[in-house]
Amino acid sequence: MLLDPTACYAALTARDPRFDGQWFVAVSSTGVYCRPVCRVRTPKAANCSFYELAAAAEAAGYRPCRKCRPELAPRAFSALVASEQLAQAARERLDAGWLQGLADLAAELGVTDRHLRRIFQQHWGVSPLQYQQTQRLLLAKALLTDTDLPIADVALRAGFGSARAFHAAWAQHYRLVPGDLRRQAKPGSSAPRARLQLGLRPPLATGHLLRFLALRAVPAVEQVDEAAGTITRCWPLPDGRWGQLRARLGERAVELELSPLLWQQPGAVLAGVRSWLDLDANPAIIDAHLQAAGLPVLPGLRLPGCPDRFELGLRAILGQQVTVAAARTLATRLVERFGQPLPAEERLEGGPTHRFPRPVELATVPAEDIAALGMPLKRAQALQALARAWPQLRFARRQGEPALAERELTELPGIGPWTAAYLLMRGWPHPDRFLPGDVILRQQLERLPALQPEACAPYRSYAVLQLWNAAP
Repeated sequence: MLLDPTACYAALTARDPRFDGQWFVAVSSTGVYCRPVCRVRTPKAANCSFYELAAAAEAAGYRPCRKCRPELAPRAFSALVASEQLAQAARERLDAGWLQGLADLAAELGVTDRHLRRIFQQHWGVSPLQYQQTQRLLLAKALLTDTDLPIADVALRAGFGSARAFHAAWAQHYRLVPGDLRRQAKPGSSAPRARLQLGLRPPLATGHLLRFLALRAVPAVEQVDEAAGTITRCWPLPDGRWGQLRARLGERAVELELSPLLWQQPGAVLAGVRSWLDLDANPAIIDAHLQAAGLPVLPGLRLPGCPDRFELGLRAILGQQVTVAAARTLATRLVERFGQPLPAEERLEGGPTHRFPRPVELATVPAEDIAALGMPLKRAQALQALARAWPQLRFARRQGEPALAERELTELPGIGPWTAAYLLMRGWPHPDRFLPGDVILRQQLERLPALQPEACAPYRSYAVLQLWNAAP
């Protein structure tokens, strides 16, 4: 492939792991070539050249870096691609508060636990058990600091099998008693606490994010209060149950209020919200890169993900060749007709009442009944086809190569390149998707004739949002 030095240098500056193994950077001042995730000081752009293969860098006279070890990098279109995907999939599940053992995790991913341990250690530098223990302790620390949950409940909800195991791990790693941390976090206060905090890298374009979600909000499922800076919506757990959360957006943090069910698996909720609101983005690097490409930017604009990929798939199909408002109307009718209500105890005060229909619920509905909501029969058939194919789709799972998921989506009836790219952009979420054939993007590019979408790589998804935002 043809490598763009400007795009590669932007990814190198961000230490973006999504490009690890896709190319290597060679530094003329040191005679060394590295992976894009190497933690050494970032070299000057003038000293960098980029190669698709390690062999090409060596042929040019460079030697491999001893720190990042290019020989361990995942390789495109080889067995190591699968191993990198496996390591990432395992980490995502551990980040989301995986409650079962390592053998169960390996079985879900289709490998032996020995193979999983080896691959995880190779890619992340620690064993999966070490990583899981750290994530559980950090989650417990958040629960002790931000809530009044009894310590025994903290232990269970953080993933420890018992309070005894939690106390032992806590003492070993932190040399503290859990109660001491709680007393330090709440000196002399009797006010109840039942909300969690999520940090972010400022700036955050809060108004734009709220407006983007508000324009697409289905009232029965989600409510956006732009004045209060809150989003309240139904939220899925990994086991298929649904609760509700309210997110309050601030300049440097997001505060979460959860319904009772979601408190049972707070790790999964926190990981999902980080992805949904793109809280791990580094806007300083992204914005600077887009500005250098000639795109005026709104600082801190984020790439909204999705709580549930199937819901996003339904929304994307409903939005084909219609306005955002029309798509919202169709989605509202779909939920009112085929969605399911949440139990009353899972609804936050003043919150929405329903969730979107699940694949198994929509797969058997006659396409004519769906079309009666006000859409062409072919679009109703596309919704039904997505529901029927969902259990086998890579897109339905968090692991896997995005390009393969995009290919399998376009093989379904009624899903073309724009819809598939949109699903990858927000459902993965993928930072470098430009939507083919998008009318608004075409109009905006005509307004900015000097702007080339390729120059915005590897952040073309953010360019899409910037161009949409700038449209009249």
